[in-house]
Amino acid sequence: MKTTCEIMVQKVLPAIRAELSRVMIFEHGCTQQDVADILELSRAAVSQYVSEKRGAEVDFSEETQNEIRKFAAVLLNGGLSSQEKVKGMCSICCFVQKSGWLYKNEPEAKACIICKDMNEK
Repeated sequence: MKTTCEIMVQKVLPAIRAELSRVMIFEHGCTQQDVADILELSRAAVSQYVSEKRGAEVDFSEETQNEIRKFAAVLLNGGLSSQEKVKGMCSICCFVQKSGWLYKNEPEAKACIICKDMNEK
């Protein structure tokens, strides 16, 4: 049995980073280094996200992709602290959980009480 958090860390968060990287590069014209600096990752990691060597296991709904695009725009406006960036990633992660993606694609997953409490606030 895998917990919700394990699945989210192993599959969903890399997919969010991959989608953010692609949006910032292909829709906003950023370089891989720009994206690496914004997401506080290495340029090599961004390269792997863009080339689908990482984070390619998840197909997000159009609604989730729109949420990721909105967050990319916020990130590109700059001025966010590392803590605010983490909060934004958590918000998208919670959006994915609320969308039902997890239980459709990972029916063995068990709900995390901590995440459930955070989603209700």
